[in-house]
Amino acid sequence: MEKFIKGMDLSTLAELDQCSAQYFENGKKTDILEVMKHKDVDTIRIRIWNDPYSKTGETYGAGGNDADTSLKIAKAVTDAGFGVLMDFHYSDFWADPGKQLKPKAWEGYSVEQLEVAVDEFTYQTINYFLDEGVCVTMVQIGNELSNGLLWPEGKVPQYDNIARLVNAGIRAAKRASEKVGHKIPVMIHLDNGGNNALYREWFDHFMERGEAFDIIGLSYYPFWHGTLQMLEDNMNDLAERYGKDLIVAEVSMGFTMEDYKTFEQLEDSQRKGYATKPELVEKIEYPMTIQGQCDFMKDFLNRIARIKNGKGKGFFYWEPAWIPVKGSAWATQASLQYLNDPGPCGNEWANQALFDYSGNALPALDVIRDF
Repeated sequence: MEKFIKGMDLSTLAELDQCSAQYFENGKKTDILEVMKHKDVDTIRIRIWNDPYSKTGETYGAGGNDADTSLKIAKAVTDAGFGVLMDFHYSDFWADPGKQLKPKAWEGYSVEQLEVAVDEFTYQTINYFLDEGVCVTMVQIGNELSNGLLWPEGKVPQYDNIARLVNAGIRAAKRASEKVGHKIPVMIHLDNGGNNALYREWFDHFMERGEAFDIIGLSYYPFWHGTLQMLEDNMNDLAERYGKDLIVAEVSMGFTMEDYKTFEQLEDSQRKGYATKPELVEKIEYPMTIQGQCDFMKDFLNRIARIKNGKGKGFFYWEPAWIPVKGSAWATQASLQYLNDPGPCGNEWANQALFDYSGNALPALDVIRDF
């Protein structure tokens, strides 16, 4: 992989459009994908959930990213000239280190049955996208797999089962690549990009058991995952230890701590509030201001680009367009019940976006363009 990827996760794009989100560049209303083009973005990451609806058909929200919804986004970004990273969660809703719930349709499956299900779902979904003309340039097998996937069978430390399930996805992606006549790179993604011990333990186990893959993906959120120096040190170690290309698959930085209540139009009891709590902000090396966001991105990009052996291959900014609009939230009542989460809902990410609360493009996008 030669090109340095400048990527964005725009998984809520269809929902934001339904909620009439508007975006502006230099004061002029414009299409969000036009902004991305102007800022030299080349690849769009889109999550894929299996069945993000309750048994009675209520949406789980947060983009509603079943295959059909994600395909709609993928076709739009392909038509606009972007590549697509397909991000398989293998769950009906959010999958991360704190929750890796099996899809409802796979409940009660044995490891052997889960292995078949992962293979079939991955292969069929990639083929579906390719048949519809999507420019699939990368596939991610699982999301933030630090504690495994498809719990309880695939939960750390059951590394034999984890490898079987991830391998099923890798093999399916490789078979699907045959349709386009060239290899589609495959990523395995963990969270906590500053935690070298986590990555060593996980990938040491996987390398003993796993199919060949191409990219190690990392999440790095400065308010959760340590310093930028810790991220750089971890990536340098991974570059030497495993020889894989490295991409920060999720990153963000806040530009303000001002409230966005008036934009959400929700009662206090219905609002999630910031992901960046005040006690977490104190841990960040840069202030959560518009200039601080720019300075963070400059530092971050320079560090990724200088990883040893040229293995730092790019990044994906997570949900940069998820501005606060009425009707778009991280969860609904139906999904809170699915997750067994007390809630509330609302948008907890708006102060991490690359647009202000009114949809105006922020200067950090120029930092990305000019890098």
